[in-house]
Amino acid sequence: MDEGKATPKAVVLSAILHLGIVGFLFLAVLPCSSYENVFAILHLPSWMNPITCSKPLQLQGQVIEATLIGPTGSPPPKAVRVKPVPNSVPPPPSVPPPTPPTPQKPVVKQLPPPPKHPDVVDQERVVEDAAQKAQDAKKVQEEKERQRQSELDAQAAKKKIEEQKKIDALFAKMDAASSQTRRLDSKARQARQQMEDLKNAKDDGQPDLPAAAQRQTGNNSANSSLADEYKAAIQNAVTPNWLRPDNIPNLPCQVNIVQSPGGDVMSATVDSSCPYDAAGRRSVENAILRTKTLPYKGFESVFQREISFTFRPQ
Repeated sequence: MDEGKATPKAVVLSAILHLGIVGFLFLAVLPCSSYENVFAILHLPSWMNPITCSKPLQLQGQVIEATLIGPTGSPPPKAVRVKPVPNSVPPPPSVPPPTPPTPQKPVVKQLPPPPKHPDVVDQERVVEDAAQKAQDAKKVQEEKERQRQSELDAQAAKKKIEEQKKIDALFAKMDAASSQTRRLDSKARQARQQMEDLKNAKDDGQPDLPAAAQRQTGNNSANSSLADEYKAAIQNAVTPNWLRPDNIPNLPCQVNIVQSPGGDVMSATVDSSCPYDAAGRRSVENAILRTKTLPYKGFESVFQREISFTFRPQ
């Protein structure tokens, strides 16, 4: 307990103890008649009174009448001798008066000596220690709050990442379905185009013309060069990988191809003079890239790392 707070409390308790002692002594010196009067006023039974007065002695014998006269009254009458009557009744035994109870002296406890005044330096140290403890507790509480907030942020970030993964997976499925639909549509368009080409070829009625593989070996003349045959072989290799978009005109398209020795395609770029739209140009480039390896064996002498190729829709 703080000594500064204990000193006033000890003084108050000491004052209360002294007042109790004074009150007890005051009650002890009161006569017994005062207690009887108080109990009579309050109509309390006499057996509850701890202090009672002793009753006067009553002696048996003849009653003596007397007249009290004041100092200014007439002189008393002359005494007349009366023959004494012998008292045959023995006097009652003398009863000693009861001994009044000895008042007990209250035990006065000696109060402890007042505490010494603490040093001002010690008080300041106590105050500084308390302030430091409060500051440390505040820092610990703030650290707990920061840690809890960081945990909540981490949980929110994790939840956001999981939701983003779900969204990405959903979009990936949608893209795959869309790509599959586009591929099917392209194949359907290509099939329709092939059916139309076959119908047109049948309608043209040219039974004496050679097959397409033989027709695309150059310029259909006996003087076709190896370079023309090489470009025709490239056309024959690229055409099966081409997915023809809608509204493609039957016009040639110039393409710049970069390849490595052996015919491996490295890049394909449609020339700006190509009459196709963006979708058509992209379809030609993708057809060459899907071919991956162009004809090489037998064409080593006319092989070019960078070649300008004229793509013709079939």
